[in-house]
Amino acid sequence: MRTETAWRRLSPRMLIVHPFQEVIRTAPLLLGVLIAGTTSGGEGHLWGLAAAGVMVVLGMSRWFTTTYMITSEQVQVRRGLLRKRVVTVPMDRIRSVDITSNVLHRVLGLARVEIGTGRSDRKGGGELKLDALQTAAATRLREELLHRTPATVGANAPGAPAVPGIGPAASPPEQEVAALRPSWIGYGPFTLSGVLTVGILGGFVGRVVNEGNVDLRSISSVRATWDWLNGLSLPAEIATITAVLIVFVAVASTLGYVLAFWNFRLTRPTAGTLHVTRGLITTRATTLEERRLRGVELSEPLLLRAVRGARLIAVTTGLRVGRGAQRGGSMLLPPAPRAENERVAAAVLGGSAALTEPLTAHGPIARRRRFTRAVGLNAVVAALLLMLWLLPTDLYEWTWITALALLPFTALLAADRYRNLGHALTGPYLVTRWGSLVRRRVALERDGIVGWTVERSFFQRRAGVVTLTATTAAGRQSYRVQDIELGPALDLARAGVPGLIEPFLVTSGSAPARQPA
Repeated sequence: MRTETAWRRLSPRMLIVHPFQEVIRTAPLLLGVLIAGTTSGGEGHLWGLAAAGVMVVLGMSRWFTTTYMITSEQVQVRRGLLRKRVVTVPMDRIRSVDITSNVLHRVLGLARVEIGTGRSDRKGGGELKLDALQTAAATRLREELLHRTPATVGANAPGAPAVPGIGPAASPPEQEVAALRPSWIGYGPFTLSGVLTVGILGGFVGRVVNEGNVDLRSISSVRATWDWLNGLSLPAEIATITAVLIVFVAVASTLGYVLAFWNFRLTRPTAGTLHVTRGLITTRATTLEERRLRGVELSEPLLLRAVRGARLIAVTTGLRVGRGAQRGGSMLLPPAPRAENERVAAAVLGGSAALTEPLTAHGPIARRRRFTRAVGLNAVVAALLLMLWLLPTDLYEWTWITALALLPFTALLAADRYRNLGHALTGPYLVTRWGSLVRRRVALERDGIVGWTVERSFFQRRAGVVTLTATTAAGRQSYRVQDIELGPALDLARAGVPGLIEPFLVTSGSAPARQPA
């Protein structure tokens, strides 16, 4: 790749995008200025227009103050009006490239590029953002950064000619690993993503009612619905409200699934990268270097697991796992049949069947600890509530009855949590599984493990078990093998990464006398 020394600019079309985004972002503030100016007897509309004008100018200033340069060794982004900033990232620190286009971007033929550097979860972000480039220029930039393919200066300019061998038409052939099937949309209601929609709508309506002093009962349809509900018995009223919420959440979850994952494709270019594209209104394309991939995680929330569904997440460096797999870009497969997740995982891991191999159970001590914590705690709470009810207090009878009725469910939860515990060493991967409400199974590349942590709480010491944690620079950065006996835990660490834990062990005879701090 040749050295490029010229500074490049964002697309001039962003002069439309950024002012619009600034006005939308500060809409509550502008509305407050307008209302405050009007109620105080002043020209509220003039104040509002002046504030909006300031936002527009600030948005437009980004084009004049943002430039970037790419050389064979680093990427530099220079921005700022009053406070100048120059961010420099070495080329070998680039982990991923995200290309996102919302509705306005797509109308104008633009895209936002985010360059992941492996520090994206930290405060202040570790990614570089270029908002916005022309779509073709964003694609060329991705090739330039991940495949070290040179691009010409001025590729962002309107009407710039395509570069032979670099543009999308000359991209290397791709192997399609997975693509969205219409039947997968049926898993949407079981993701419960619509619960967030219900919360947002409820909060918005509550704020409008509170701030605007709106009497909902003055609305005829609301009053009629309220009167109809009051005419029902309490069980029928609860059942009706629950059914309405379930239907609303299911519809909202399905709609969210379609919006987020429509046109989903997972492909593998010949250059050694994984490429994920998805989105109906806002499109997103994420490119990951396979050499940064350290494994995969199979996530099975309880409702999704009930219909034999799951989702697949990449364990890799440079992605925002702290923001969630979907927002962070580490999702390799949306909610889909479990068998499809296992097939895709094997394809991503080079044919390894790490997600289908049998696991080693964790023994009776781990089982007893789960029942003690779940059933025992529930029984103690029920007994305390019963004692408080028998005393001259205002506690209702249904409290201890409810706690007592939950005992069978906590027992089932404890049994499920134990059944889901397990670990294995299979080929180049350490496999660990845990969880019940969200069952997770992780296949972590042993070469990506940089350390081991052996933890024992007070109760674990009395029970004779430990939690062995594999530390890595990828994904969640630590993956635990829970409630395993000390001897097998140390054997697992020795076999997992030979030579890593031995210097920290002191033995007397054949029994380990000290484990890592």
